[in-house]
Amino acid sequence: MLKTLLVDDEPLARDELRQLLAGHSDFDVVGECGNAIEAIAFIHRQQPNVVFLDIQMPRISGLEMLAMLDPDKMPRVVFVTAFDDFAIQAFEEHAFDYLLKPVDPQRLAKTLARLRRETAPQPLDILRRLSPLEVVPCHGVNRIVLLPLAEVEYVSSRVSGVFVQAGDGCEHFTELTLRTFEERSALFRCHRQHLVNLRAIHEIRLGENGVADIVTHAGRSLPVSRRFLKPLKEALGIPG
Repeated sequence: MLKTLLVDDEPLARDELRQLLAGHSDFDVVGECGNAIEAIAFIHRQQPNVVFLDIQMPRISGLEMLAMLDPDKMPRVVFVTAFDDFAIQAFEEHAFDYLLKPVDPQRLAKTLARLRRETAPQPLDILRRLSPLEVVPCHGVNRIVLLPLAEVEYVSSRVSGVFVQAGDGCEHFTELTLRTFEERSALFRCHRQHLVNLRAIHEIRLGENGVADIVTHAGRSLPVSRRFLKPLKEALGIPG
C-alpha cells in the first residue's frame, strides 16, 4: 500500500484525482493539502510514499516547496501541470513523471505502474536548484508568516521544534528542518542546534577551550561549538 498525498490549491482538481485513484486499491489517499505550507507539515509528520504535486500554487509554488522539504523525508513526486511544452520538456529531460490537467485515466495508469516498479531516488536536486530557498514559512497563532530568508538572524532546533529568529526581534516556529536550511540556504552551521546568517554577526566572543559565542547586530547571543569555530572564522575571512 502506497500512502498518497494530493497537493493542489484547486479543490475540484483534488476531487478529480482522488476519484481516479479510488480505482487503484494499492494507492491510499491519506491526505489532501490546498497549499505548499500545509503540505510541508503533512509530509514531515506523516511521510507519505507518493505526492501528486501541483506546480502553480499561490505564494509558494510546487517547485519552491521541494526546496523546503527535508531530504530524508522526501516522497516520490508526480508533478501535475496545466502548462506548456516547455515545462513538459524539462520534466522529460530529467525523467520526472508528470500529469497534464485534466488528468487522463490511461496516462494516470501508466504513472501508477511506474510508481509501483521504481524505487530508486528521484534526482530532485536538479529542480530544487531552480528554486532555492528564499522565504521561510512560519506558523503563529491563526496566521502564517512568509519570512524572507535575508531577514533571518539564526535558526535553532529545540525539543519543541525549529524556531527562526528574525532581525526585528520576533521568533517564529517553522516546519522546516535544520538540514533543509543547511542544504538549501546560505545559513551557516555554528552549533549542532544552531545555524546563523553570516550577515547578522556583529562579533565573535572567544572563550576558553576553543568555544565561542556569536553576538548578532541585534544583540542576541548564540553558542559556537569548537568544531565549527574554525570553519566559521574562515567563512567570515578572519585569520587563524
